[in-house]
Amino acid sequence: MAERTSRMEPGGAARVAENPSGAGAEPPAVREPPIAGRGLRSDARHNRRRIMEAARAAFAERGIDVPMVAIARRAGVGPATLYRRFPTRETLVAEVFADEMAECAGLVAEALADPDPWHAFCTVLTEVCAMQAADKGFTEAFLAAFPDSDGFDERRVHVEHGLDELIRRAKESGRLRADFAREDIVLVLLANGGIVTSDPETTRAASRRLVAHMLRSFESAGDSGELPPVPPIGLGQLYRLPGD
Repeated sequence: MAERTSRMEPGGAARVAENPSGAGAEPPAVREPPIAGRGLRSDARHNRRRIMEAARAAFAERGIDVPMVAIARRAGVGPATLYRRFPTRETLVAEVFADEMAECAGLVAEALADPDPWHAFCTVLTEVCAMQAADKGFTEAFLAAFPDSDGFDERRVHVEHGLDELIRRAKESGRLRADFAREDIVLVLLANGGIVTSDPETTRAASRRLVAHMLRSFESAGDSGELPPVPPIGLGQLYRLPGD
């Protein structure tokens, strides 16, 4: 059996010395070298998350035309870093609103399963306008074209086809007026997007009432019930100068 002796290294660490033959010696522990780029990948993920959060907030407040430099500044990164992650505005917008587009597609899919065509139509229009009221940039993204995005345009076309089917069913039920067209939904979204107040809850309340008015005008006959409450808005509340 190999003879083992101990001696103290500087600093107090004990070291076991083997005999020259090496018999019975344990192999030295091998330390794995650091993986190249691990820190860089972590930094890249962090920067991407910050850019997405900054862009989402900026688009919600000001729409999708916010300068890319302003988004980079808000995210605390340089413009080069932003463009390295998102080469064009379209790729950034499509990525930011991918979840909203998926939610919109889900709303349409659920509505198509509703046995009441008029209820299905009203639900989709109300919910999509509520999404728009909560996020100014959503409808701009929905109405824009992003041919280079990863599936964004395809999903939007799928939503449009679903809306066409909802419109057809609502007309056949006799509740939706015969001269209604898909373009009228665009008009509703444009009008709803123009609601600007100093308070998010007031904006949502105003949106609900506007949509209720629109749905009444779209109905071929009958009374669709009471309108939502009047929101607390006046002409002096509609616009605020920056910094007010």
